[in-house]
Amino acid sequence: MPTATWKPWSADLGSTVPQIAEASQVRVAVHSSIDEIDPRQWNALTAGGYPFLRHEFLAALEHTGCVGAGTGWEPHLLTLSDAQGLAAAAPAFLKSDSYGEFVFDFAWAQAYLRYGLEYYPKLTVAVPFTPAGGPRLLMRAGLDAPATARSLLDALEEHAARKRLSSIHALFLDEPARSACARAGWLLRRDCQFHWTNRGYASFEHYLQTFTAEKRKKARRERRRVQEAGIRFETRFGGELDPPLLDCIYAFHRQTFLRHGREPYLTREFFTEIARTLGQALVVKIARHGRTPVAAAIFLWCPETLYGRYWGADGDYHSLHFETCYHQGVEFCIEHGVGRFEPGTQGEHKVARGFEPQLTWSAHYIADRRFREAIAAFLRQEGGLVDQYASEVREHVPFRKTER
Repeated sequence: MPTATWKPWSADLGSTVPQIAEASQVRVAVHSSIDEIDPRQWNALTAGGYPFLRHEFLAALEHTGCVGAGTGWEPHLLTLSDAQGLAAAAPAFLKSDSYGEFVFDFAWAQAYLRYGLEYYPKLTVAVPFTPAGGPRLLMRAGLDAPATARSLLDALEEHAARKRLSSIHALFLDEPARSACARAGWLLRRDCQFHWTNRGYASFEHYLQTFTAEKRKKARRERRRVQEAGIRFETRFGGELDPPLLDCIYAFHRQTFLRHGREPYLTREFFTEIARTLGQALVVKIARHGRTPVAAAIFLWCPETLYGRYWGADGDYHSLHFETCYHQGVEFCIEHGVGRFEPGTQGEHKVARGFEPQLTWSAHYIADRRFREAIAAFLRQEGGLVDQYASEVREHVPFRKTER
């Protein structure tokens, strides 16, 4: 199996500036393309390695037609700059619908419509088509983080007011962004995903030893069925994916979407570009029967987290989905010392395989006071139900009580 040596993205970015300039010296800009922003300066704001906000990832979305005119995702990337260059940024997009967000506000749009008001366009601070938690208020290292975050939020609100937008929605927030939005009075919304945590496991078998006997037996049987079917796995990083193999992987991915009645959000050309520009940050688990690929799971990763994104297969194989998307991902994390695995949205079936309920957060600025109060009341009620659901699901994790 190929191995990866992670090289920090920020290795050649030089020293950081400890303080942002005075507010009067800060320039606010809204960019219609990531190509208007210097890649090295943008990537310096995401030095932790979070792959979905890399300049290369966002550029690939634009270059291959996944975002832009006619897609429902129009780049409105907001930046703050001072004498030292790029100081902070928010990955904002003007949205003409709510597709590809995974935080569902269709009912809010319908309520606006009933009252004769326009909900769209709105401003969304997010990674298109990506329900993976991470930074949304990006800033240069060494700055006053709370003050800079507030400056970004103020600039977003001012931009929304100038454009007469109904609302701003910041999705799948990390803790600093969640706290900043809360301090600014934005409405917080929570949902539940299922994440895996690496608690220092030496091997996959060591991990299974933390399960109850019944759940451990089921997991082993699941893996054994795939092996007995003659299916074996290989790991390929971005630079190891040639065009024929990418064609095959994309065909699997596309077939999964077609089963649900739609084309994929992402194009074949998108994967060609990120395989070239993101390199090791892209990893694919390929299932082969003999020499023939029969399934694949597409991941992105950084040293802290593995993100499961897409999967597909050429047929219905017993337990292959669980093995390809979950067990193989867990094994990758253990082998590479990755601390977390976020396999995507939904799926209580993940719980039996060691994924635990985890709250995810979004924040919402609603310009109209009347709707803001109504949505706030809805979110309070919804939040209680989400908390209750997560608590109930947590009782069904497969771990022995001493391991919980």
